[in-house]
Amino acid sequence: MLGQGSGPMHAGSESYPPPVRASGLVREAAVIAFAMLAYFGVRNLTVGSAEAAFANAGRLADLERRLGIDWEGALQGATVGTDALVTLANWVYIFGHWPVILTVAALLYLYRRPHYLLLRNAMFASGLIGFLFFALFPVAPPRLLELGLVDTVTERSDAYRALQPPGLTNQYAAFPSLHAGWNLLVGVVVVLAVASLGVRLLAVTLPVLMSLAVVLTANHFVIDVVGGFAVVGVGLGVAMLVQRHELAATLTRDGVRSVRRGASRGQLPGGVR
Repeated sequence: MLGQGSGPMHAGSESYPPPVRASGLVREAAVIAFAMLAYFGVRNLTVGSAEAAFANAGRLADLERRLGIDWEGALQGATVGTDALVTLANWVYIFGHWPVILTVAALLYLYRRPHYLLLRNAMFASGLIGFLFFALFPVAPPRLLELGLVDTVTERSDAYRALQPPGLTNQYAAFPSLHAGWNLLVGVVVVLAVASLGVRLLAVTLPVLMSLAVVLTANHFVIDVVGGFAVVGVGLGVAMLVQRHELAATLTRDGVRSVRRGASRGQLPGGVR
């Protein structure tokens, strides 16, 4: 499934997948488990006041109207009357996020380790930025406002509450939409990691579907999605800088070790004795 990568971050020079060591796997699983607990815990702790959240949501709705991107009502109005489309949007919203992220992360860890680290670090960086927004700029989702929108996930699906209990969620964390942003991040990293056209098309399609789903289900404004993309872009940039720094440090250490080995054998660099 994961073919030779392309682009500056690819791992195509690896003839075989790097070996999976039990210690490394356990350590990484612990890091991810801790990060997920921190994500839900901190997100719950950053619950802002309802008054501020609704006021900020009103400001974003006004900004959307001025920008001409207040498409929530039109998009949901075109789909809410069709059960199949509502079900599809709900399923994408529920099953297209964490299940997809964790599955892709596992495959990248097994077959494209540098890309896994890129994804992980970008999620950490963008998550920290998102937490700041959740704490300092709480925003209520459209489904809680009097906009005539339907909360399709709550009204027509029980699966989401089973996967993500209300006690672990912050309903005033609508901006930025990491739900859409992290799916875009996964898509970008997969495109960098694989050569298969089919997999790349899927990697591009899923973020588009998620971006539509978060709006169609009335969980996010359009501008929340834009904010999620921007935050993820910053997080990806940070992760790339970290990876390049680590690569440069590794090359420097390898060079120093090579010189030391040559010196211990009575050789100078360049083969001069």
